[in-house]
Amino acid sequence: MKEIRSIHICGMGALGLNFGLKLATALPDGATKYLLDDARYARYQDKHFTINGEPVHPHMVRGKEAGIADLVIVATKYTGLFEAMDTIAPSVGEDTIILSILNGVTSEEILRERFGKNKVVDSVSQGMDAMHFGDEIRYSKFGELCIGLTDDATQENLDAVLALFNKAGFPYTLDLDIRHRMWSKFMLNCGLNQCACVYNATYGDLLRDGSKEMAAMVAAMREVIALANAEGIHLTEKDLNLYLDIQRTLAPENRPSMGQDRLNKRPTEVELFAGTVIKKAEKYGICTAVNQYLYNAVKKIEASYLGH
Repeated sequence: MKEIRSIHICGMGALGLNFGLKLATALPDGATKYLLDDARYARYQDKHFTINGEPVHPHMVRGKEAGIADLVIVATKYTGLFEAMDTIAPSVGEDTIILSILNGVTSEEILRERFGKNKVVDSVSQGMDAMHFGDEIRYSKFGELCIGLTDDATQENLDAVLALFNKAGFPYTLDLDIRHRMWSKFMLNCGLNQCACVYNATYGDLLRDGSKEMAAMVAAMREVIALANAEGIHLTEKDLNLYLDIQRTLAPENRPSMGQDRLNKRPTEVELFAGTVIKKAEKYGICTAVNQYLYNAVKKIEASYLGH
């Protein structure tokens, strides 16, 4: 069986550091590397990362000097995906497996176009409530990866990733319908993440029965249900309620990532969420009034601190 002996990771946010450092425990020292472009490599040398108050020491290298990896994990935000592909390119060989842990339903497709169909294994993260400010990450729930096989992936590559997960004691769910799972999480993010930004809201605010935050969140999610069904993905109200229940297990005072983006004055992933919904829905004539409202509101918020 194919064996993963080296991991290269692009992205040093909550998912990249938490998940990457957990997987690194299955391999010898130096076998897990964090890939940076030249500018980030120079800037990150003086950084001191902590997770739940404990110092961590990721092994950082320039992407162009890292060599070929058995597994490349893309853990950036969608806003950095295209830049990340240039950074990981020197690490991708003929037999390299690529795992994207980005939000949304489009990153695997984009990576396949660049690096080839069979290299990419489909996955989606869920259940993490990490807060990321500066070099400090805090979480109460570590979360997990849901992973599965699509027509474009190979069983050999999936088996190799699962063997690594098992060796590291990494939390995962093998999902026989991974596309349904990815669209379910996308549905959640279009409501939860975007409303967290627009209403400057915590998980507790968003899940308070009868609140305007929850009403807008659920309405945005229902527009994604309509779109998913048009795309051949059978999402229902049951999926909506299941994902709301998952969020109720997270620390109510914490914020989803787009809420953190607003506080940190960072670019958001609104193009990945409402931007994708609006664009895809046009060909089906599906109304996306709530996602359009959230898109416009997020863009206005971004303009207030990004200056465009």
